[in-house]
Amino acid sequence: MKDIEFPIYKTKTEVLSAFNLSDPKERQKYFEFKAGAEIKQIKEYLEHNTFIAYLLGKKNSGKGTYSKLFIDIFGSDKVAHLSIGDMIRKVHKDFEQPDKRQEIMNFLEQNYRGYVSLEDAVKSLINRDTKSLLPTELILALIKREIGQIGKKALFIDGFPRDLDQISYSLFFRDLIDHRKDPDIFVLIDVPKAVIEERIKYRVICPRCQMSRNLKVFPTEKVGYNKEQNTFYLICDDPDCQGERMVGKEGDSLGTASIKERLEKDDKLIKQAFLLYGIPKVFLRNTVPVKLADEYIDDYERTPAYGYKNNEASKKVDIIEEPWTIPDDQDVPSYSLLAPPVVVSLIKQIAKIFCS
Repeated sequence: MKDIEFPIYKTKTEVLSAFNLSDPKERQKYFEFKAGAEIKQIKEYLEHNTFIAYLLGKKNSGKGTYSKLFIDIFGSDKVAHLSIGDMIRKVHKDFEQPDKRQEIMNFLEQNYRGYVSLEDAVKSLINRDTKSLLPTELILALIKREIGQIGKKALFIDGFPRDLDQISYSLFFRDLIDHRKDPDIFVLIDVPKAVIEERIKYRVICPRCQMSRNLKVFPTEKVGYNKEQNTFYLICDDPDCQGERMVGKEGDSLGTASIKERLEKDDKLIKQAFLLYGIPKVFLRNTVPVKLADEYIDDYERTPAYGYKNNEASKKVDIIEEPWTIPDDQDVPSYSLLAPPVVVSLIKQIAKIFCS
C-alpha cells in the first residue's frame, strides 16, 4: 500500500520443514511449529479475557479467511467473527418474518439513539442497496444486539468502520455498545491491487453450496474440461453437491474495475486508522518482494498459480502448479503469501500486544 510502510514479517525458520497448507491437519502442525509459544500464551489469555479487533482491509483482502483460521486454532467458543455485511443481510431477511421483526423492533426501541428517527432508519434498512450506507447509529444498535447473542468471546469485527466518519465512533465503540471494556486493536491488511484483481477475475462459486474457489490460485481437487469451448472449470469438492460445476459471478470478469470506488474508500480508511494514536495496531502484509523472499519466508508459504492441461490418455485434467509473481502497489516484483503465514504474523503480534 502506498504511503504506509507495512513491515515484512519473517516466518522462515532455521529448521528445514515443509507443510501442505491446504490440508487441515498439516496446517495445524504448521501453526504449532511456527507459533506454538504464542498460541499457548493467547490460549491462556482467552481463558479469562477477551478483545475486540477491527479488521481494516480492501474488499477481497482476506479478512474472513484470516479470522476463520484464527478461530480454527483457538476455538469458536473463545473467538467469533462478526461480519457487519452478513449481519445486515440477516436482519433484512428476518424483517420478513413478523415475530422476528417485532423482536428486532423491541430491541431497537430500547437501544437506538440517533439523529435520524428510528422509523426512517429502519426504512433505510428495508430499502437498502449495495452502495448506500445505513445510519451509523443503527449499525451500532444492531451490533450491540448481535454481540449480545454471541456472548463473551474475543471478536474480529469485519466491516466497521466502513466510512471515514465512522473512524471516530470506533474509538469509543466499547463504551457505545457497553462491551465489557475489552482492549481493542486495529488490524490493518495490505493486499496489492494486482492480487485482488486475480481473486475477483478468476473467482467461481458452487451454485448449490455457495462455496467460493479460484481457477488461478485456489482450485478444487477435480477439474473438468469443456472441449467445445476449450475451457476448464472447477468441480465442487462437497460430496453433497454431487459434482456440481462451479461458475463465475456476473461482473467478476471486470476485475477491480467494478469496485473501484469501494477500493479507493477502503484505502482512505486504512490510512486514516494508521494515523490514530491510543489504539494498538497489527499490520498484515500479503506480499514479500522476490529479492527478499529467501530471507523471510519458506518456499511452500508462497501462493502458487495453477494452470490446466487436458490429458486425453487418462481422460482427466492435469493440474499444473507454477510460481506466481505479481507487482505490489509500488510495482516491486513480489510473491503473494498463502493465508497461514499471514495468520502466523497475526498470532505473534496479538500475543505481543496482549500477553507480554
